[in-house]
Amino acid sequence: MVSPDHALVLSVDETSQFQALDFTQPITHDIKCECMSLDDKWHGTNSLFIALDTATGRVLDKWFSRHRASEFLFFLKDLEGHVPKNLGVHIILDNNATHKTEEFMKWLA
Repeated sequence: MVSPDHALVLSVDETSQFQALDFTQPITHDIKCECMSLDDKWHGTNSLFIALDTATGRVLDKWFSRHRASEFLFFLKDLEGHVPKNLGVHIILDNNATHKTEEFMKWLA
């Protein structure tokens, strides 16, 4: 195991069901209630996966239309491309079900 001193430490989290909206009217911050116009378009919901580099504060993120273990694994594999070859990786995760799949455990190994 690589010491955190010689590793990239990432805090990873995800959130689902962001509403994807296209507003036709400008959003103003001086009113207390934002209301949708009749011609605003709703594009369903999206999921956001985020990794925070705890040393630099750099954020890496990806948006997906679904929130499954396969999207989470795709995100992690994409993160690998941002890690310098001379560093190990430590990932801080919560207890989400997407972090417990067989595919994730194989990738982790």
